[in-house]
Amino acid sequence: MNPTNLVLELDRRSLGTGRLVEEPLPPLPAGQVRLRIERVALTANTVTYAVTGDVLGYWGFFPGANPGWGRVPAMGWATVVESRVDGVEPGQRCYGWYPLARYVDFTATATAEGFRDDGAHRQAHAPVYRAYSDTRRDPLYQPGEDAEDRHALLRGLYVTGWLADDFLHGNGYYGARRALVLSASSKTALGYAHCASQRDGLEIVGLTSPRNHAFVEHVGCYDEALAYDEVSRIPRDAPIVSIDMSGSGPLLAAVHGHFGDSLKHSMAIGRSHHDSPPRADGLPGPKPEFFFAPTQVKRRVQEWGLAGYQARIGTALHGFVDWSRAWLTVQRVAGGEAAVAAWGEAHAGRTAPDRGCIVTLWER
Repeated sequence: MNPTNLVLELDRRSLGTGRLVEEPLPPLPAGQVRLRIERVALTANTVTYAVTGDVLGYWGFFPGANPGWGRVPAMGWATVVESRVDGVEPGQRCYGWYPLARYVDFTATATAEGFRDDGAHRQAHAPVYRAYSDTRRDPLYQPGEDAEDRHALLRGLYVTGWLADDFLHGNGYYGARRALVLSASSKTALGYAHCASQRDGLEIVGLTSPRNHAFVEHVGCYDEALAYDEVSRIPRDAPIVSIDMSGSGPLLAAVHGHFGDSLKHSMAIGRSHHDSPPRADGLPGPKPEFFFAPTQVKRRVQEWGLAGYQARIGTALHGFVDWSRAWLTVQRVAGGEAAVAAWGEAHAGRTAPDRGCIVTLWER
């Protein structure tokens, strides 16, 4: 085993800046497991984890020694290489949240699906963020490198979109027959729109940048694609709901200002426009409500049971992953310096919506 770890850390005062840190791998104590991180997804959602890290606790997933620098979580795959936990064996391959690193150690407890991160620093985090699924027991797993890459890029984001649609459907879409999606090219937005477009009588309108307009218009899950400055073109004569993946205060203010009381629900999910001013208070219409996906997971698991929830998600997810091959090209990046550069591109918003970046800190 390589005696040192290599970790990509981010400057928490200037998130576009990354650095590589080498650190020793200590002897593994009882109660811990060590995993070799194969590859993780680097998306706009990964950037959102960094942007909201202080508010939502993402910096606490993998704390480092220097408080001025942080280790952002990303979704992907890793293999257990050493274990001092009963029920977790070397060779297990697991899907979950990992740092941008070569190795990671967990204080683990074996579960029916794989293991759970039970480190003291993780106790406040939702169970879904602490769960690691063994591919041999993962009901959502699809074999093959391409499928695994697409799951790393899409699974967590699609599930969030699926749950957002499920929440709105469960509330009768608040009487609306039109849904407006802000930052419509983001992968979470595409996951939501792919689900919502299958609802009878619901029109899905996507707002996006001029650069991404052609993609949103032709991807196949929006009834209409408009630029951000075209909100006023949407009729106000019918109830509408807003699903905001952008986190842009000015954009959300324009939506609320245009629709007023015709806006029946304002859902806040993402922060793809992380460099935009945050939303202001006192907007016309309903107060924006943050959608926390784990809460909806808990609600559905209680109602359907874990197996019932996983069966519904699995069927829908596999369909979405298969559909993604029509519009999403996977790009693989290997090595520490290349990973730092890829982070800079993602933070700057220069990744095209039809590209998905998979990163490993190991040289290929």
